[in-house]
Amino acid sequence: MKKKINLRKVITKTFRADSKIGKAPGTVIYQGMKGDGKYSVEIITYSEDSYEEKIIDNFNNGIPKTNGDKVCWINVRGLSKEKEIEKLGKSYNLIPLTMEDIVNTNSRPKVDEYPDYIFCIMKMFYLDEDYNEVMEHVSLVLTGNTVLLFQEAEHDVFEGVRDRLRNSYGRIRTRGADYLLFALIDAIIDQYFLISENLLMKIESLEDKIYREANQDTAIEIQRLKKEVLTVRKPIAPVKEMIKRLYNTNNSLVTEDTKVFLTDAMDHSIQIHENIELYREMSVHLMETYMSHMSNRMNEVMKVLTIMATIFIPLTFIVGVYGMNFEYMPELDERYAYFVVWGVMLFIFFALLIYFKRKRWL
Repeated sequence: MKKKINLRKVITKTFRADSKIGKAPGTVIYQGMKGDGKYSVEIITYSEDSYEEKIIDNFNNGIPKTNGDKVCWINVRGLSKEKEIEKLGKSYNLIPLTMEDIVNTNSRPKVDEYPDYIFCIMKMFYLDEDYNEVMEHVSLVLTGNTVLLFQEAEHDVFEGVRDRLRNSYGRIRTRGADYLLFALIDAIIDQYFLISENLLMKIESLEDKIYREANQDTAIEIQRLKKEVLTVRKPIAPVKEMIKRLYNTNNSLVTEDTKVFLTDAMDHSIQIHENIELYREMSVHLMETYMSHMSNRMNEVMKVLTIMATIFIPLTFIVGVYGMNFEYMPELDERYAYFVVWGVMLFIFFALLIYFKRKRWL
């Protein structure tokens, strides 16, 4: 039996758009809804034979640099510390427009290529402990043997990548920073499958509800689901083009060996995109199904009312005739006229019921 997951609607973000009005392009101003001041930096440095992991809260002791065959993953959690992010960006020669996009959570997913680095923006989805959908802005920078990752909050979907690095599972510690970039992107895409499955479960649940106990609240739930599907579709749709651009890049930062793995990520992103498109169509059809079902129910009600009215029309006619105040009516002088009229009316009543039953109108 499938566990019922109660997903809430993805929160609509409110951005500090007014803070950007009149500012020069490239101004680093955080625009998002998680400006709670929490900020930390996780630094993982590794090679095939070594691994080091530490967490700091600022770069007062200098920006970490690696040499030789070691790869460095700098994971910045929290985008509201604009000065710290600007300091880190300048140390890796990131242009102001890149740093602006890092802290602007309204930026759409994309890939930008520069001589010294490759910049990617994605939206990371995951389910919290209450099975609520959470969407988070993630920026990745590949530069030399370092990958910079910027995310809004503390929680993420990269624990599997960390475990592979800590325990030297697979090939990740034997490859360069471009493979680490692929692994992080792949972890984000894998979570899209989970979100996709949850959307499908909600669609199937609503579809069953339409035929079982549809009411006015059902229409509201369908509208919420349609908006949720569109909210998920908007940041996921460009991902397949992002992966395609990374695969076709001539930048030396991405090796041919890593491009082989990018084809797998491209296949997954295409599959996710097709699923989301299918769910969007299904959510639209849900409303049509709901309206059709409600119309059928109304037709059933009207059919019963029409049949009842048809049955009582001849009875009403008889009652109307004998309700007229004429002095001379032959039947009024008969001893059993009252019972005869009742008998005739009951006969008509049951005769019509039998007729409607045989016609399968009842």
